[in-house]
Amino acid sequence: MTQGHTGSGERVESRIRFFDFHPTTADVRAEVLEGLSQPHKRLPPKLFYDQQGSRLFDAITELPEYYPTRTEIQILRDHGEAMAEQLGRGCVLIELGSGSSLKIQTLLAALRPRVYIPVDISRAHLLESAQALAERFPELSIRAACADYSGPFELPLEPEWRDLAAFFPGSSIGNFDPDEARAFLKRVGRVLGPGGRLLIGVDLKKERAVLEAAYNDAQGVTAAFNLNLLTRLNSELGADFEVDAFRHRAVFNEDASRIEMHLVSRGNQRVRVAGQVFDVRLGESIHTENSYKYGIEDFQRLARSAGFVSEQVWTDAGELFSVHCLRVEDA
Repeated sequence: MTQGHTGSGERVESRIRFFDFHPTTADVRAEVLEGLSQPHKRLPPKLFYDQQGSRLFDAITELPEYYPTRTEIQILRDHGEAMAEQLGRGCVLIELGSGSSLKIQTLLAALRPRVYIPVDISRAHLLESAQALAERFPELSIRAACADYSGPFELPLEPEWRDLAAFFPGSSIGNFDPDEARAFLKRVGRVLGPGGRLLIGVDLKKERAVLEAAYNDAQGVTAAFNLNLLTRLNSELGADFEVDAFRHRAVFNEDASRIEMHLVSRGNQRVRVAGQVFDVRLGESIHTENSYKYGIEDFQRLARSAGFVSEQVWTDAGELFSVHCLRVEDA
């Protein structure tokens, strides 16, 4: 359990409890070595979110080119009361990917859950976010869970809790391939149980130019975010990547309806990672992230295949982004 103080000097103590489910370095090591051993090298996007990566992503969300965050926030502001009615005020709210941003603050203000459970793989970012929200919402009981929700995960739930709801903002569902997204939604459905509700942000299909600009900002923040992944591997796995020997590339794959992010080698290289050696050729890329874009009906079909019923969907006037309220089908 962590303790702290509010800006007015009042203690923030038992309202924050920290549960560490130990997303392990061994798991990261195995995933990295497997991904770099593939004919088309890849690294899992969850590795972006160490403390520095989380801060860089927060900076990305404020960029003029990056429409998803401000658009989703506006949808939440416009329809927060209706969303709170759908989810059920006073519920237990699970946020997958913790944040102290305006998105969760907007939802918390409307919903007023009796318990808030932020879940994140980055311990430092999770604790920072929980502290900030505890100060912002003095009546909120917080159970912060350090866990990797990209696979099977545990949460600090009480057996008698039945009024569970989850919030998965930012179109993070787009980082999963469709089959992985279906498996993820099924896992969330099992956690929530029959009748549980999921409020989820989904980026919509749109013009290539708008999409590619959002992931190739003029200030180079997204490039720094992508390259920070290599810095993290150097620090945590004893790798010897020369970060400047790679460049950021983001492109829309229209056939797959996804943005792809890559780190492209500027020359022929030999890299050591966790004691293993990998050759990277000039122009070869390491695929670091997908961000799938959906039509509303496409996503509703995916949700149905995972055991969810679509109850309501909200969009902005320009139909750039959508927020869906899904309900787990009764058994």
